[in-house]
Amino acid sequence: MASLQRFEQKNAAIRSAFEELKRKSPERLKRRLDLSWSNWGFGMEPLAASAARLQRAGITYIELHGNHYGADLGYKPAETQRILEDNGIRVSGVCGMFSADNDLSSNRAVHRQAAVDYLKRELAFTEEMGGSYILVVPGAVGRPKAYDAMEFARSVETLQLVADLFTRHRVKGAIEPIRSAEVSFVHTIADAQAYIRAVNHPGIAHINADVYHMQAEETHIGEALLAAGDQLVNLHMADSNRCALGDGSMDLDTIIMALYLLGYNREGRFVTPEPLGPGGDPYPAMYGKPDPEKLEQLVSSSAAYFRAREETLLG
Repeated sequence: MASLQRFEQKNAAIRSAFEELKRKSPERLKRRLDLSWSNWGFGMEPLAASAARLQRAGITYIELHGNHYGADLGYKPAETQRILEDNGIRVSGVCGMFSADNDLSSNRAVHRQAAVDYLKRELAFTEEMGGSYILVVPGAVGRPKAYDAMEFARSVETLQLVADLFTRHRVKGAIEPIRSAEVSFVHTIADAQAYIRAVNHPGIAHINADVYHMQAEETHIGEALLAAGDQLVNLHMADSNRCALGDGSMDLDTIIMALYLLGYNREGRFVTPEPLGPGGDPYPAMYGKPDPEKLEQLVSSSAAYFRAREETLLG
């Protein structure tokens, strides 16, 4: 072990624990991980086209773009349900989108109120769609510079205003840590756990991790996932270059092994590719013109590569 690099030592410890799990409790490995897909990166594409693409790739869950930015905007429940049912797709959860316009931590009250109103709309929609979680970002994405020393406290206070609605709608609030190049605070799993403790509400008790952000902020992705434990409800995936799985240098095997060690292969826990491409603020992608051929390759290759690595490990 001494001849290994530090990250290799940690990888080896996770692999050893995984192999022991295979030997002693093979029944715990029978169920495969649930694969979903976060669709907001598809840009201005009709949902029917996105759902059909996921069906072709064998993906049975979708994390819907949280696009109810106003009372007249966003997916309509009945139409959305019909499209998804026609393609054999179920909703895993909703990807909450938090920009400077609806920032829980903003020093402008109008923007905090917008965040509250946004969450009210998305919670009702998520429940109607049968989704189990909403991703919540404590501070605006695309704003890496802090407002001031009170933004953490403002964010906590604002989220507490709607925390009861999470339990009322039976939707888990999943806090997402994001790299410091994109947000001003809550960058790691430990940061998310501290934020959850500060909110101190059963409706805000889970974590949405993202391996792209984790490679910049965590000392070891596998160990950080294990530290998240049962709080982890969704895991966004992209390769090291934020492109399709298999197109970079991400150690996917260690991630998969860590998830099985967590018992993540159960109902209500999702692995959700979100390959948005490299860059600083990815939010403009949600309004981009889709390239169907490129998206087809992105989805099919990511799903196939993930399942191939999973089967190689489980044997």
